[in-house]
Amino acid sequence: MLEDEGTEPDAGKKRRARQRLAIAIGSVLATAGLAYLALLLGAWGFDTRRYGLHEGRLARLLARRPLLEQVVQAFADEGAELIGSPRGETELRRLAAERGGPRGDDVVRKGALWPATRVFVAGDMVYFVFFDEAGVMRDFAIASR
Repeated sequence: MLEDEGTEPDAGKKRRARQRLAIAIGSVLATAGLAYLALLLGAWGFDTRRYGLHEGRLARLLARRPLLEQVVQAFADEGAELIGSPRGETELRRLAAERGGPRGDDVVRKGALWPATRVFVAGDMVYFVFFDEAGVMRDFAIASR
């Protein structure tokens, strides 16, 4: 009987220690999960804003209907590098695969509609700018670098 009384408190201490350990592990996991979620949301927000800024910039340019030479000169003045002038669908597909990432199909689809394309690297983005027969800007697509 004396042994039972002696083991009872030890069993309770062990149970409480396991409960504290489970609570600590649960707290660490919950904190790590929330931190991960915060980082995911931050990255999504940053990408959304970044794409939005570049989309807006090119949309404003498109509204002005600039000529090919004007676009090339304007981007050169800003430090954007002209990295391609694909001739034909094969070259456009190659450049879209190399630089378009997940938006490569959109680049090829839009590029098939227009006879001239110029590809620029502007900061952390790649611009695909499409022109008609007269050299007037008609559309664009962007991709992350």
